[in-house]
Amino acid sequence: MTATAPAPAPVRAHIPAFLPRCALVLAALLATLFAAAAPATAHAALTASDPKDGAVVATAPAQVTLSFSEQVAMGDDSIRVMDPQGKRVDTGELRDMCSGSTVRYGTALHSGLPNGTYTVAWQAVSADSHPISGAFTFSIGAPSATQVALPSQQAGGGPVGVAYGLARYAAYAGFIVLVGGAAFILLCWRRGSIERPLQKLVLRGWVTLTAATLAMLALRNPYTGSGKFADVFDLDGLKAVLETKTGASLVSRLLLLGAAALFIAVLFGAYARRQQAAGTATIPAPSRKEAEAGDTGAQDRKDTADLAFGLGIGGSVLAAGIAATWALAEHASTGIQPGIAMPADILHLLAVATWLGGLAALLVALHKVPDIEREAVRRFSKVAFISVLVVTITGVYQSWRQLGSWSALTDTSYGRLLLIKVALVAVLVGIAYVSRGWTARLAEGRVSNRAAGAKVVVSRETTADVSRETSRKTVPAASRETVPSDPKRAAQLARQRAARENAREKQVRDSDPGRAGLRRSVLAEACVAVALLAVTTVLTNTEPGRAVQQEVGRNGSATAVPNRAVKIALPFDTGGQNGKGTVRLELDPGRVGANTLHLWADGPDGQPLDLPEIKVAFTLPAKDIGPLPLAPDRAAPGHWASSGVQLPLAGEWRIDVTVRTSDIDQTTVQKNVKIG
Repeated sequence: MTATAPAPAPVRAHIPAFLPRCALVLAALLATLFAAAAPATAHAALTASDPKDGAVVATAPAQVTLSFSEQVAMGDDSIRVMDPQGKRVDTGELRDMCSGSTVRYGTALHSGLPNGTYTVAWQAVSADSHPISGAFTFSIGAPSATQVALPSQQAGGGPVGVAYGLARYAAYAGFIVLVGGAAFILLCWRRGSIERPLQKLVLRGWVTLTAATLAMLALRNPYTGSGKFADVFDLDGLKAVLETKTGASLVSRLLLLGAAALFIAVLFGAYARRQQAAGTATIPAPSRKEAEAGDTGAQDRKDTADLAFGLGIGGSVLAAGIAATWALAEHASTGIQPGIAMPADILHLLAVATWLGGLAALLVALHKVPDIEREAVRRFSKVAFISVLVVTITGVYQSWRQLGSWSALTDTSYGRLLLIKVALVAVLVGIAYVSRGWTARLAEGRVSNRAAGAKVVVSRETTADVSRETSRKTVPAASRETVPSDPKRAAQLARQRAARENAREKQVRDSDPGRAGLRRSVLAEACVAVALLAVTTVLTNTEPGRAVQQEVGRNGSATAVPNRAVKIALPFDTGGQNGKGTVRLELDPGRVGANTLHLWADGPDGQPLDLPEIKVAFTLPAKDIGPLPLAPDRAAPGHWASSGVQLPLAGEWRIDVTVRTSDIDQTTVQKNVKIG
């Protein structure tokens, strides 16, 4: 019987000429920051354990302790120790052994444990809210066979992890639409507050963010614990979540969303009514003489301006508060310079929301509102430009903080995702440049024909009114359209009239080539923005490159688990042409005695790299054994294999892989592997 170790319970429509120079300055700043970076981590990492992974001890230890790179949250069942038959041998009581900068937790073991191989499975929540987990083995007396199967699913994975990730994505999307849509109305097009399509957009953003936050709060317990949906209904687990930093942030977000509902009610209620009554998008503040004279119109303009100012201040405070619920609970709150990182993260989120959310509002307006003013588009161009500058500056700082070195850009998942994000931003800015051209055409066309267009419109409306009146007088009363008594027929006629009206509005929209071109380019930007948001969501749930590299640097070795193959990856660079790539090594079963060795060489593009020569050597420094050279046979392009690889003793073996990419270019890369 096999026992399984249980899981613990923007559009930038205007691009100034000096932007390339700004990019060069930011790149130089990034290089300087990388060169001067000090060590730090974001995700917590296991730095040490007692007993060590793969250790063989003479007598049974009294406890098992784990040390981490930064503060973590653990419970009584966070550390579990199983004997070879899968039975728990720990007391189930967590010991907090933290002192100063040392983060260490442990659990006591029952006395009188027999010889054999024991499995330690642990799970925790790092300070940046992400669950982490791991497992290792140690032996008493001598290694033995074990019936414990290590968990194949990492913490935060499985269907619950997918659901939590979708809720996280929806939360970001809702925040962007809510904040960006409201900002577009207040900063760019105040008359948009009376337009139903924009009202629906902002309201849907609020509903999406609220629903996603509730889902994240409900899923938080199974996401960081068992990974089972049934634990959503565990009230004790929910209570424990509410006591954590992440739970407090989610509750705070819900409270702020309650205040945001009042903001939306005022924006689309009292403020929209004032805009509708005024019949203008921008209402200048009255002069002091007008106000003192008691001019009614001046007083109305003053009241509307005051209300707009209050909405702007209140909305900014609410948006910053909601953004802070992410900054205070995730990557920005840990690692180096949290006092700078959290405000920078808040500014980054607000700028992204203003840019991309405003882009969504502009797209809706271009598609649904026939008479959006050209000034609204031009105002959004300026707002988007400022937002892009803020996103660039804060993004450069956060990238340096999370990566720490240039090599982390290509050697870690975080770095590769960041490169994809940068590429998408570049594409977005490129499409925005095209939008800039359409915006100029739209503005020129409307400026040149402004007066004539107004006359034509008035003439057409007057002609239409005269025609309708003449028709009413000449057509007999019996033949005039009457409202049918049949409700179904009346509804059908109403739908037909609505369809005709929509067709007329679409004809008006499509008659302007500048508007149609701008609408297409903005739609393309929106599609890229959706992909950008997806990459950003994955990025926030990925271990930062700085932490990955430091974890490798601290541990420096891979560990062989009983009856499991050792798998390692070794990046190399011979310095010559086509000299970069990665060697993937698999040693099966990764134990003392005979093993089978497989080697795969991949180029930077992930394709097989057929090297002229590759050699391997095994060394056990502690026993002064080796190097034991080995020349594997070529099995296929980019694949080499060798059987019968003998490792005579247990210990920490050093594997040296020599790679030759040309007659003169070669290098040797190495890694330590613990063989039990």
